[in-house]
Amino acid sequence: MNKLMLGNQAVARGLYEAGCRFVSSYPGTPSTEITEEAAKYPEIYAEWAPNEKVAMESALGASIAGARSFCGIKHVGLNVAADPLYTASYTGVNGGMVIGVADDPGMHSSQNEQDSRHHAIASKVPMLEPSDSEECKEFTKLAFALSEEYDTPVILRTCTRVAHSQSAVELLDREEPALKPYEKNPQKYSMAPANAIKRHVVVEDRMAKLAAAAETSPLNRVEMGKTAIGFITSGTCYQYVRELFPKASVLKLGLVNPLPRQLFFDFREKVEKLWVIEEMDPIIETHVRALGIQVDGGKAQTGLLGELSQTRLAKAMGVTLPASKSLDEALPVRPPVLCPGCPHRGLFYTLKKLNLTVMGDIGCYTLGGMAPLGAMDTTICMGASIGALHGFTKMRPESNSKCVAVIGDSTFMHSGLTGIANIVYNKSFSTVLILDNSITGMTGHQQNPTTGLTLQEEETYPIKMEDVCRALGVPRVRIADPAKLDELEAAIKEELAAEEPSVIIVRRPCALLKYVKHKPPYHVDTDKCRSCRACMKIGCPAIRFEGGRASIDDTLCVGCGLCQQLCHFDAIQE
Repeated sequence: MNKLMLGNQAVARGLYEAGCRFVSSYPGTPSTEITEEAAKYPEIYAEWAPNEKVAMESALGASIAGARSFCGIKHVGLNVAADPLYTASYTGVNGGMVIGVADDPGMHSSQNEQDSRHHAIASKVPMLEPSDSEECKEFTKLAFALSEEYDTPVILRTCTRVAHSQSAVELLDREEPALKPYEKNPQKYSMAPANAIKRHVVVEDRMAKLAAAAETSPLNRVEMGKTAIGFITSGTCYQYVRELFPKASVLKLGLVNPLPRQLFFDFREKVEKLWVIEEMDPIIETHVRALGIQVDGGKAQTGLLGELSQTRLAKAMGVTLPASKSLDEALPVRPPVLCPGCPHRGLFYTLKKLNLTVMGDIGCYTLGGMAPLGAMDTTICMGASIGALHGFTKMRPESNSKCVAVIGDSTFMHSGLTGIANIVYNKSFSTVLILDNSITGMTGHQQNPTTGLTLQEEETYPIKMEDVCRALGVPRVRIADPAKLDELEAAIKEELAAEEPSVIIVRRPCALLKYVKHKPPYHVDTDKCRSCRACMKIGCPAIRFEGGRASIDDTLCVGCGLCQQLCHFDAIQE
């Protein structure tokens, strides 16, 4: 039976069919749905880990126990998990272990463009790259087979377009490989220097064998057609090449690390000109050129920035596409904005009002840096707000009373605890605001260690962040409601004035949570409105100006009452 599936759904189906037993991940677009879909199969134990490092370590532990395991993360999450990845390459596996990594060319939901093939090369771990949903499923199954055959973790690399596009997938039955026996073997799994030196020899031998296998592997296939131009490509770029040049000769790579040698020489002899088409960095092209093979087109034409497309590839190659239809009028620009009733809105309004320097972090609240709130100075990576605040105030002690860090509840559990420990230990008189909206919001409402529920919605032990902060030695910990602007402002001023570390947990649940009951929408008494635009300063999408007066869209308003607190003329009423 065939079914239309997202690439991420298809990876999860591959996990099911391959007999995967254990999945540990951290949510990150565009990889999140893999784990959410895997959790729907009762044969698979699936969990959200506090961060990607823990997720990969847990998957490796399950593998050592003899189970087929999986860790799903996005490209920047692979940075967090790099430590166990590089050593897992040395230890190898017992049950097959697959690491799903989703890159994000074009930065649709990421703070950088990163090519995860670099991690595969540096860690000396094989990497597969599917081009559509059917390959997502099949390559996942093949990755487990490779993992066990070559005693290595295997990375399955996708990108936004493959992860979030749909194509037909053939549904097959689940294989149920037995749990492999565990045998105590510290020479293999305990990477003390004396053991690691010997395991490095194993890694190099394994990569040599994989490179030889790449020459004939069905993962790499030659599709011969017209020979005027030949293309070497992989992943989603294969789809672009095929749409533009359906009759061209193509060498499609499914195994992108290690890359073959002779296969490239043989293909080059069959075509008059050779183009290498890949997104982001010229990894395949650099390899081909290093072999001494002439390349007639590649990154010099397609560029290093952003994701490719049929249109962009056609332009790079000088191909004229049929004229496309256009709308008679331009669509209005829709900048990203916090949702109506978002609990973060009141906080960022207050931070801007106080003219504070704000070290930001990764999550919904990153939108607090957008106009009209504009209350964020930095966004670096998960957990960086606290470390950045510490370094900033150490160099500018006078800024202690004018500088804060903001971090979400899930991000705090991900990588904020060590930042707090650093502030306490090194006596940084800093104020950290933990924005607790009771969920992992930006990636689509996943549970985290503070919510009291697991991925399967089972009750568990909720971690109380106020207790954690006190246990870490923070002398001043308090809770504030971002919907009560006057109280929130007073709390921030008081903590900034204190000459010791402090944490304010700004707590109110996300307005989109199912259990949050909304109040009736507010409306504007136009006779009282003085067009002062104070209500516009919070950037609520439910508020607009019509005929020189404020107006509230009752289909969007959730009755949070924030705008009412800003109106000095009693024009906004329940």
